[in-house]
Amino acid sequence: MAISLSLFAIGILYTDNHSKTILTDKDLQLPDTGRALSATDEDAQSRKDDIIKQVIQSANQEKEETRTDRGADQESHQLKQQSALNSDKVGEKDALLTKTNKQTDQSPMPAAWERQLRDRLIKASVYLSLPATKNNRRFTRELRMRIKEVQRVLGDAIKDSDMPKNAYEKWKAMDQLLEKGKQMQYESANEVKKLRAMLHSTEEQLRVHKKQTMSFATMVEKLRAMLHSTEEQLQVHKKQTMFLTQLTAKTLPKGLHCLPLRLTTEYYNLNSSEQQFPNQEILDNPLLHHIALFSDNVLAAAVVVNSTVTNSKHPSKLVFHLVSDRLSYAAMRMWFLVNPPGKATIQVQNIDEFTWLNSSYSPVLKQLHSQSMIDYYFRAHSANSDSNLKYRNPKYLSILNHLRFYLPEIFPKLNKVLFLDDDIVVQKDLTGLWSLDLKGKVNGAVETCRESFHRFDTYLNFSNPLISNNFDPRACGWAYGMNLFDLEEWKRQNITDVYHSWQKLNHDRQLWKLGTLPPGLITLWKRTHPLDRRWHVLGLGYNPNVSQIEIERGAVIHYNGNMKPWLEIGIPKYRKYWAKYVDYVNVYLRECNINP
Repeated sequence: MAISLSLFAIGILYTDNHSKTILTDKDLQLPDTGRALSATDEDAQSRKDDIIKQVIQSANQEKEETRTDRGADQESHQLKQQSALNSDKVGEKDALLTKTNKQTDQSPMPAAWERQLRDRLIKASVYLSLPATKNNRRFTRELRMRIKEVQRVLGDAIKDSDMPKNAYEKWKAMDQLLEKGKQMQYESANEVKKLRAMLHSTEEQLRVHKKQTMSFATMVEKLRAMLHSTEEQLQVHKKQTMFLTQLTAKTLPKGLHCLPLRLTTEYYNLNSSEQQFPNQEILDNPLLHHIALFSDNVLAAAVVVNSTVTNSKHPSKLVFHLVSDRLSYAAMRMWFLVNPPGKATIQVQNIDEFTWLNSSYSPVLKQLHSQSMIDYYFRAHSANSDSNLKYRNPKYLSILNHLRFYLPEIFPKLNKVLFLDDDIVVQKDLTGLWSLDLKGKVNGAVETCRESFHRFDTYLNFSNPLISNNFDPRACGWAYGMNLFDLEEWKRQNITDVYHSWQKLNHDRQLWKLGTLPPGLITLWKRTHPLDRRWHVLGLGYNPNVSQIEIERGAVIHYNGNMKPWLEIGIPKYRKYWAKYVDYVNVYLRECNINP
């Protein structure tokens, strides 16, 4: 009798002589669930199982009675005779079996169920090779166990009557496990679909990002072209006065251009006696609290002085030493003449009055006035220029920015000086700073190495042996903006000479590129005493995530960065701390349309 079996998993057709034919990819699809043995039709399955058990029992009973080995055709004839003898008992069950067989071509028939077991063995072997199932160790372990059980049941049997009584249970267990493997195949297919969908979504996002990057690159090129055009225009107007050139380069709002002009006009309308400040005789008293402020921004300097005096417990002990350039000098004096700092004392000096500060004495002054330095900072098309817009800020060409390295020369009779930048706001009394013990160090400052990018290797060129042989690249940086300087230790350790030496070595900008912090880190290396972070809170000029709690408990808050509070680009939520100390009802501010 010919046997024909089609395997749903790999598409192999088996015949009685065990030949096989490989089907096409279309035939390799899983069988329709409507044709598989229904796990939900429990009543039909139960009736079919009873019939199978009856057939097995009848075959075994016949075997015991005849005890002879008959051929496959004689066995089929005997089974038919036995079915006729038991027709009264199993008639109804035969009808149900016929109905069930119409629903599925996978249900084992009474005369061929042994071959169905062998069919399950082949299917099980296939599942062991499929990726979705063979990677499931628990499933493969259980499937191998079922295969061994079925193989032991089959043994050397060549016909149904040779099967043991537990063959049905083994068949059922195997079928249930194969059904589980089939479900795993379906789930694996669904996962593949999901992964493909995710991959497609990722590819779409990458395409969008690529377009955005190209758009950004185009915008940068346009900005560079605009910058180049602006530099050409500046060359045409280079014969304009230094006053207008510097104010334009600083790109201040119109109101801050108006304010110094208005104040300067008023100042020169005063007579000589009206241009003087009171209490000038106590400027060198070492028992008082001296504050150094170097600025050309009238409004910024006003906020520093006002906030310091407002929050001081002893304002009469405060002495402000304000140094400005010749363009802002008259305006700065006029502002504090009409807006005196309460009980505090103030001095306003012109940097041009420091005759000792010349290019013969100061290497940095000689470098700042050199054409090569101007080309480096302002000419993008120059071969030795840097394309970073950060380097185009005119503050790096201002000697006011480097004046902090000459404190003993400016204040020869003072022992300690508190240095403040003009972009800070004082929120608490600073009296405690003057009583701090710096333990023989020159500089008292807050360290900034909570972030990895505020270490020495960020500011200095460690590929140069002069730097790598003398400094630690992971050393913690510190901040300018609020610094307590011991001028006695400064003079004892010749700090200004150390600064000059390093400035001469950096004439070609191979040790550091710009600013005053890199030479400050070098000059004051191992000479800085760390202060409590609450004295000086940084980042309000570039970091929108500074904690409000940290800001409010800070003695000094610092708007370091490009987003200054007096500019439109200032971070809005931080502007209120600065605006609190601006007198917007002041007549000069109203005339120049400087509003909150």
